[in-house]
Amino acid sequence: MAGPVHFEAPTALDFFAALVADDASLPVLEAAAAVAQDELPEVDVQDVLAQVDALADRLCRRLPADAAPLQRLRLLNQYFFQELGFAGNVNDYYDAGNSLLPVVLRTRRGIPLTLALIYIEIATQAGLRAQGIAFPGHFLVKLHLPRGEVVIDPFSGRSLAREELEERLLPFRRPVAGFDIDEVPLGLFLQPAPPRDIIARLLRNLKEVHRGAQDLPRLAAVQRRLVLLLPQAWVERRDLALVLAQLGRPQEAAAELATYLQHQPDADDAPLMRTQLARWRRAH
Repeated sequence: MAGPVHFEAPTALDFFAALVADDASLPVLEAAAAVAQDELPEVDVQDVLAQVDALADRLCRRLPADAAPLQRLRLLNQYFFQELGFAGNVNDYYDAGNSLLPVVLRTRRGIPLTLALIYIEIATQAGLRAQGIAFPGHFLVKLHLPRGEVVIDPFSGRSLAREELEERLLPFRRPVAGFDIDEVPLGLFLQPAPPRDIIARLLRNLKEVHRGAQDLPRLAAVQRRLVLLLPQAWVERRDLALVLAQLGRPQEAAAELATYLQHQPDADDAPLMRTQLARWRRAH
């Protein structure tokens, strides 16, 4: 008689990998909530989504059935920014909690990206078409209304005019193929961000926070997610290797760095990385 069959429960990283496996079905809010499981292992991702749904449902119950899109937007902004009190964390912008959806839902404070994710979900359930905009330096939200588009800064709750967007863009302007630097249309910077790019931006925010704090275990956890999310972003695999080496795991580091060099043999840092790889291989 065969013995009992044992199944291993998927890890938090396995769960994240399944969420981000396919671009066509990548659930951006769920994937963003799952990122928090590195810092908060007890987080129930479905409970996080249910909290957002409850906030959206409370607004939807108030909306007149025949409310025009502009009226819905005004009621949404009043509800989200004034009644619920969501706002940018101006006092501790670089706190890691600002990038963790469960924390943002509890504190009502976050960075533009996490605030935008919650705002977009509530807006969508309220019958509005809202999209995230990976604007340089500051994530924004674009809403499509019958008479045009509205761009909202989720950090402040303000609607941004074209002139202000142009002003914000000045420090980041770079030449784009076919355009002089001063001729790049603003619209190119207001395209909707794909879900995978949104999650990458969230993880890279955390990467900078943990790197700045020299928190190597948390940095390694974020790097593992970036490698899963962006399997062909070879520089992320190199960065994972460097963190693993600092954590005293040269064998794992060597495996990751070998993959980087296999795919980027002519990278500027390839000679240095080959020397490093040989050193790590001698270490075990």
